[in-house]
Amino acid sequence: MQQSSRQSSRQQSRQRARQRSAQHRSRGRGHRVLALSLGFGGVLSAGAALLGVSFAAAAPAAAPAQPDPNCTLTVPANPLTAQGLSTPYVLTATDPAQGPCHEANANQSAFVQATVLDPATGALSVYNPLVVDQGTAPAIAPVRPALPPNAVVGIWFGFNGDVISLNGRLAEGSCVGGAPGGQPFGQFAYCNAPAFFTAANTAEQAGKLTVPPLGTGKDGQPCLTTRDFGLVDQDQSDNVTAQYLATTQGRTAQKTKRNAARLGHSRTMGNTTALLNGSDNLLLDNFEDPALGCTPWTAPDLADPGSSVTALALNELQAAKYQAAPVAVVPLNDPMVLENGRQSRSKTNLYRVGVDQPRLGASATGDPKAYCASLSTVGARRIALDKRFTAAAASPQDGQNLFDFLSQRLTASLANLGCRQSSSPPAVSAAPTLTPTDPPSAGAMPTGVPTTGPIGTTVPSSGAVPTATEATATVSTATAPPTPSAVSATAEPTTTLPRPCCTQ
Repeated sequence: MQQSSRQSSRQQSRQRARQRSAQHRSRGRGHRVLALSLGFGGVLSAGAALLGVSFAAAAPAAAPAQPDPNCTLTVPANPLTAQGLSTPYVLTATDPAQGPCHEANANQSAFVQATVLDPATGALSVYNPLVVDQGTAPAIAPVRPALPPNAVVGIWFGFNGDVISLNGRLAEGSCVGGAPGGQPFGQFAYCNAPAFFTAANTAEQAGKLTVPPLGTGKDGQPCLTTRDFGLVDQDQSDNVTAQYLATTQGRTAQKTKRNAARLGHSRTMGNTTALLNGSDNLLLDNFEDPALGCTPWTAPDLADPGSSVTALALNELQAAKYQAAPVAVVPLNDPMVLENGRQSRSKTNLYRVGVDQPRLGASATGDPKAYCASLSTVGARRIALDKRFTAAAASPQDGQNLFDFLSQRLTASLANLGCRQSSSPPAVSAAPTLTPTDPPSAGAMPTGVPTTGPIGTTVPSSGAVPTATEATATVSTATAPPTPSAVSATAEPTTTLPRPCCTQ
């Protein structure tokens, strides 16, 4: 009887995992896949151009043709402390029957990003906890961060597959991965985020924390934010800007100058791959900002002394303070806040508070029709306005400039959100003509072309911002189920080291 019960429980668990996978694959999302390899003796990213290193995809030899798109992260004990932050998160398959999950497989890579507030001074810093496979040790042990007294820590998660689930010490970190007893968000989760944003906003109101202004772009407009309809897609404010190093043996390490140098010169580790999490945040920080002459907000990296990095939390704080109307906040038809294909006010609110957005109310209704209207008009106009800059800029996809990339992404997002198109959408040189319709129900999930697509480029280390001729990436997107993407990148030699991808 016990054996029969266990078998039934396993079957139910597998069925739930398949249902979650089917829900998220039905969105037609493109998987954001990045794998930039470093040659022996090289240094991370486009800085290797000075050494004549070329970049190419480095998929694990044993990777299955169709890797399991649903994985689980185990949250360590005391996740909001220095000990917990420096303890690796463990990646496993949500349903082992669907195949294993490997962090070094860029189709399955999960990412963790923490932002730390010193409540006494208002100072912010960033720390990216490491992710390892079950049963493996880090290639290099994570740095133990030095946290200020009474530090307030928020943690955010990103994923290159379909659905990331959390288990482990969730209560200790006030972790949220979706609706309680319901479905996960998808590629996103967080721990202690509402408390972090409350503390940060309090520090800002007290004059301790200064949120830098957006600045003005080359187009004469305020620089973009993660809440600008000129940037957002069907599922805004998701995924993070954390980066890791992976060896050909599948072991991982934090992406720091010291680790890159050590692994690059290791006789046992061989080539090293940089893993990145494709996101709206990387699109903003690494592509849009350089194209428009804008500078993303960065904070010190607690794992890499002397370095500063971007973070989801920094982008959201800046967007909350400076984004002018109309402000894009998570709508009720965002695929990540649907529950069994239906709108969920409680799940939408859970997501919003994790990214410092107002709960649903009179001033933030989450109306899908209004979101569709703003995306198809305001968003399209900004993309068209910036064409003279983005048409000559590199995009995440090789052979496609940033303007074309953004235009296709906009069209796909409108389709995936269920925005009814009255005719075939024209090029973004003129705003698409669309008639917003009701959000999809369980029987009519959004489908269509991949949305943001892989965010991939050479990841520079310092110096001048890469241009379309200085850094290119070839990215192959996939619809569900995901298949390994071919990713390659080249960087032309320059007289100075290019800037890091996320700290221009």
